[in-house]
Amino acid sequence: MPRPLKVGLLLPDTEGQLDGRTPRWPEIKEMALAAEQVGFDSVWVTDHLIHRPDDSTPGDGSSQEGPRGPWECWSMLSALAAVTTDVEVGALVLCAAFRSPGMLAKMADTVDEISNGRLILGIGAGWNEPEYRAFGFPFDHRVARFTEYIQILRALLHDGRATFHGTYWTVEDAELRPRAQRAGGPPIMVGTPSPKMMRVTARYADSWNVWFSEFGNDLDRLAGLMAELDTACREVGRDPRTLERTAAIVMEVGPHGPSSMEEPFIRGSVSELAESLRRHAAIGISHVQVWLEPANMAGIAAFAPVLAELDRS
Repeated sequence: MPRPLKVGLLLPDTEGQLDGRTPRWPEIKEMALAAEQVGFDSVWVTDHLIHRPDDSTPGDGSSQEGPRGPWECWSMLSALAAVTTDVEVGALVLCAAFRSPGMLAKMADTVDEISNGRLILGIGAGWNEPEYRAFGFPFDHRVARFTEYIQILRALLHDGRATFHGTYWTVEDAELRPRAQRAGGPPIMVGTPSPKMMRVTARYADSWNVWFSEFGNDLDRLAGLMAELDTACREVGRDPRTLERTAAIVMEVGPHGPSSMEEPFIRGSVSELAESLRRHAAIGISHVQVWLEPANMAGIAAFAPVLAELDRS
């Protein structure tokens, strides 16, 4: 019987996230390969530039004291695409402001080539104003900027060519050459809980994602967000069944130190954790990205029986 949903692993990529210290590339690589070996369907990294004490959104690790930096997302994705063979690789999620839409399309097509068609292109409008200010990116009109951005991105990846003259973004006869082998390019996944952004997602994206702090690992709240997404689809004339739904969650599988993520965690026995994943599938989630506690090799080993139990569903 096929697995009821895909299960991805969110890898540590930020200072303090690997047993209280900075994860180094050999360790990130080791975890990705271990995830592939035990049966994860995908591996993921985040896209930030800096976390500082004045960052205020819970659930992203910014609650820890002191500034902390992650590794650059696309560099990590390129490396992960090259060293893995079976798992999908994705960003949870890329901030559109950090790279122009034409350049991102070129980068995405290249990583899709490196991975042999395993890239999931997760993007969003961003939220963390302090890092925008620190690195010189505009924070105003994020939804309007993103709405133009995704149109250019989609046209380039799906058709290989785009001309677009907008208020914030312009491309003139931009063309992707050469092209990766996957027809239509990688699927575009938009991460957002915002009603305005849900309408953009419904119009232009292939899938939708929500970060666990937006629903607190609560399936009733998650179902409510998905109902809002259904409404957004109908408003733009799209069948809601054609838009994939995905969610990031946090599961505790063993003893660990202070977490970079906020409570509540999903806890329980192997059977109970597998049943929690089945419940996500039952409400329409087709792919979850799991942050494990502990977020290390021991966590992956402890979670392997959950995947095995899920495969027996």
